[in-house]
Amino acid sequence: MPATSTVPQTAIGGRRAVPGLRSAHDLWSALPSLYQEDELAGRFLSGLDDVLAPVFCTLDNLEAYFDAQLTPVDFLEWLSGWVGVVLDETWPLERRRNLVAQAGELYLSKGTVWGLAALVAIYAGVEPEIVDSGGAAWSPVPGGTLPGRPEHQVTIRLRMPKGSHLDQGHLERIVAAGKPAHVVHEIQVLDA
Repeated sequence: MPATSTVPQTAIGGRRAVPGLRSAHDLWSALPSLYQEDELAGRFLSGLDDVLAPVFCTLDNLEAYFDAQLTPVDFLEWLSGWVGVVLDETWPLERRRNLVAQAGELYLSKGTVWGLAALVAIYAGVEPEIVDSGGAAWSPVPGGTLPGRPEHQVTIRLRMPKGSHLDQGHLERIVAAGKPAHVVHEIQVLDA
């Protein structure tokens, strides 16, 4: 009868039948010794082991499915939905994984200069230069005029390498979603 074997590390993505994948939890070894001598029971259970091996493999490696850097590629899209980000399938895999991995930090810093810079860097692929009009404005005289401009503005400058493609409309939507609603923004795309 088959002996218990360890599940190969390459089987993390095995959520379907994998030829030759052995179950780490074979049913035959769990039988009382009386039934382990029965050849028919052994063959029947080995067929079930082939069906259950991918299930056990997935469950044994479940924590890897919730890590954006380790999850199988086909599960990354589903995981991105859990954290509320939309992936661009044209991006390299590493960039998509980084976006999903950093989603929590991005939500915590949403509306800040750092958060906007991190979000734009992920989407554009280059570090942006962000110029903010300032934080809070106050007047030493109650009801007096506030110093500076009346509107808050943020300018995002991107120095893109020659030949690189950037979807300006997509970037506009990203910036609009990542900044405070009352802040006017301007995006400047420059050659590196």
